[in-house]
Amino acid sequence: MNSQTIIFIVISGIIALLLALFQYIYKSKKSKVKLWLAVLRFVSIFAILLLLVNPKFEAVSYYEEKPNLVIALDNSESVAYLKQDEKAKTAFQNLISSTELQNKFNIKTFKFGENVLLSIDSFYFNERQTNISGFFKNYNELYKNTISPVILISDGNQTIGNDYKYIVKKNQPVYPIILGDTSTFSDLRIGQVNVNRYAYLKNKFPVEIITNYSGIEPTTGSLNIRLGNSIVFAKKIEFNANKTSEIVKANLNASNIGIKNYKVEIAPLENEKNKVNNYKNFAIEIIDQKTNIALVTENLHPDLGVLKKAIESNEQRSVSILKPKEFISQSIDFNLVILFSPNNRFNSVYKRILNQKLNTFTIAGSSTDWNFVNDSQSLFKQEVTNQSEDYQPELNPNFGVFIVDNITFIDYPPLESDFGNTTFLVPQETILYKTINGINTEESLLSTFEINNQKHALLNGEGIWRWRAQCYLNTDSFEGFDNFIGKFVQYLSSNKKRQRLSLDYKSFYNQNENIIVNAQFFNKNYEFDTNSNLQITYVNEETNVSKTLPLLLNNTSYRIDLSGIEPGDYNFSIKSNDEPISSSGNFTILAYNVEQQFLNADVTKLQSVATSTNAKSYFIDEYNTIISELVSDERYATIQKSKRNRIPIIDWKYLLSLIALALSLEWCIRKYNGLI
Repeated sequence: MNSQTIIFIVISGIIALLLALFQYIYKSKKSKVKLWLAVLRFVSIFAILLLLVNPKFEAVSYYEEKPNLVIALDNSESVAYLKQDEKAKTAFQNLISSTELQNKFNIKTFKFGENVLLSIDSFYFNERQTNISGFFKNYNELYKNTISPVILISDGNQTIGNDYKYIVKKNQPVYPIILGDTSTFSDLRIGQVNVNRYAYLKNKFPVEIITNYSGIEPTTGSLNIRLGNSIVFAKKIEFNANKTSEIVKANLNASNIGIKNYKVEIAPLENEKNKVNNYKNFAIEIIDQKTNIALVTENLHPDLGVLKKAIESNEQRSVSILKPKEFISQSIDFNLVILFSPNNRFNSVYKRILNQKLNTFTIAGSSTDWNFVNDSQSLFKQEVTNQSEDYQPELNPNFGVFIVDNITFIDYPPLESDFGNTTFLVPQETILYKTINGINTEESLLSTFEINNQKHALLNGEGIWRWRAQCYLNTDSFEGFDNFIGKFVQYLSSNKKRQRLSLDYKSFYNQNENIIVNAQFFNKNYEFDTNSNLQITYVNEETNVSKTLPLLLNNTSYRIDLSGIEPGDYNFSIKSNDEPISSSGNFTILAYNVEQQFLNADVTKLQSVATSTNAKSYFIDEYNTIISELVSDERYATIQKSKRNRIPIIDWKYLLSLIALALSLEWCIRKYNGLI
């Protein structure tokens, strides 16, 4: 309470006293009744003045805070494959029910596989991937300012994500309970197969195979690549205690169009324990043409590299960065022309586009000559103000030309765009709106439009290299941005007539990845129909077993997750139950269970994590030891904390009761003594 408040309280007391004395004592006969009335009047006036001054008092409360203990359980298939699932369940249940640990810690439980769940109600060790780094990223964010040791119940074998050894923070102890032992076995395995997703007809495509050997005795492995029953590549590989791996490179012929399924295999040793990792399937789609895209520009800009990288992330597409004169001299038939910051030097470019009826994607930047652009085409007009503004994107939830998923554009950096209205002279579909300080201006930032069997688009801003960087910051991957640009370019570069039912799926999937099929259904006005009833029927070509399932609405598309179905070749069709409209396709699921590739636990890495965080590792059979270790560790002491609250007197309800009581008593006494 500051000195000014104290002065106001003293003045309030003096005023209350003077008023009480003036009313009942001054120029009146003294009596006990009037003395009591003066006291009551003083109390009521002083209390009312206190409410006006409203002084604040500090209240200090004390409480004890126990350290957190995070217990994380690996819920992936590899735990069950190594026959450690029952031991893991027992250890987990005993740890969370330990009275000693409950008395000393606030116990928090997690389970992880491909994703991380913050609480555990069941575990079946059926996750198809293991992302230990994903768990530690969540953990680092949730417990960055607290004392929170971790008990990690895992085999340490990770299949996706970054190396968790470098994500673990050294100020938070990690106690691995290792699901496995240090037993070693001789083992030959296919470590990894690197191959492109597409190849071109009558060309050769490269395949890189990483083979590994665990053992001491010298041995020779026979490596084969099969296409159906035919061996298309073979090689003998020698291993010993010093040479434990070899990279094998092969060039295979792309002789027929379509999806080709290959199998890489290395002959197992005589008494090899794990023979699942001796083979791996891969597929490649052989195509006979490539989508050629011209990126025409007069200037150097970071956006150019980002566009080329994102578009060419799909091997079916090729981007050529050209100056206007170079574009005119090219004899290649381009499927799409991207015009980056066009100016008066693009005059011949616009003429060729008009003559050949090419699809275009215009990106307006700081050096765009809008007077020239407005005169060179009849699709849109931009108000020329010679002023610029930074606009953030906002995704149009009703956009339905193609499926936009895995990217939201929320909090993405702004693009620099010309200030002024953009008027479209043809019907257009807005993908992204311009926003300023979170306010939607209803102006288009990115739009598409179709006319005379040509497709066009306008991005009214530059700086999308920041969007790709933001995508990586948000998801640790460029995939969301690259997929968006890929679908956008795929739509613009195709002259196929728009269908009322369009499908989005991959030609082949690995067994361990999510098998997602998306569909969009439009009404007769080509508006996305959110009330459609779509269903998929898929058939295994080998077993002829079929199944029918409904698709669920997901923003501006319908989606179904077929993850978990058996490997093989599938035909499928999606139809509407409301109208006689359907569409079909086919895909292949490659047999490969990454969780079954491990022979034992990654003991070395788990022990390294424990050492780097000043903790200890334990094998599953000695997990009980960790309880006494944690309870006796002085680093995890209960901390007494204080909390100071500033309470204003106006919140003190008893003061209001005191005012009411004083005024009531004063009135009653005056009434009783005939003073009213």
